[in-house]
Amino acid sequence: MTITLLPQEIENYANDYTTPETPILAALNRETNLKRGDAVMLSGHLQGGVLQMLSCMIQPKTILEIGTYTGYSAICLAQGLTEGGQLHTIEIDEELEDMAAKYITQAGLRDKITQHIGAAAELIPTLPESFDVVFIDADKSGYENYYDLVFDKIPVGGYIIADNVLYDGEVVLPEDKQSKNAKAIQRFNDKVKADSRVQHLLLPVRDGLMVVRKEKG
Repeated sequence: MTITLLPQEIENYANDYTTPETPILAALNRETNLKRGDAVMLSGHLQGGVLQMLSCMIQPKTILEIGTYTGYSAICLAQGLTEGGQLHTIEIDEELEDMAAKYITQAGLRDKITQHIGAAAELIPTLPESFDVVFIDADKSGYENYYDLVFDKIPVGGYIIADNVLYDGEVVLPEDKQSKNAKAIQRFNDKVKADSRVQHLLLPVRDGLMVVRKEKG
């Protein structure tokens, strides 16, 4: 469902001046596009690079990803984990598990990434860990609930990163012109904006990334 909101020439230029994909990420990107009709959901080179850079800057001990898809963003985020760090990733579609697992293993991250299959709203409360970074990239109607479910699991100074917060640019349309998912994203954006406990930054990268830093409980 994601489109590139930047002019294609600028997108190409940004990709050209971003560290190239590793061979494993390039292979994952290619296989996803060959085999999945919904490959537009893949984070891809530029957004993956942003996620990896943010993770390396934050240096988290623990990461939670809501929405594994084929594993591209998990592999990128895991690059910033500190020694002994762990990333937990949740995916509701069990048909994606093996493909993601294959590339996670090829990336040498099998001992750092734990895959969970099931509904995120049910699984999140069962995870005992606190998380320095949470990446939300799942069903748009669930974003507000996921935000609430993870907030107390994040320490002060921790981060929530949410994808698709521009939703193909629909968020700037009048409400009666927005799709159901765009309306859900607008509610999420308004929720974050109104939350006095956080500092937030909306980055117009690809389909929009909301970066939220928890400042108080």
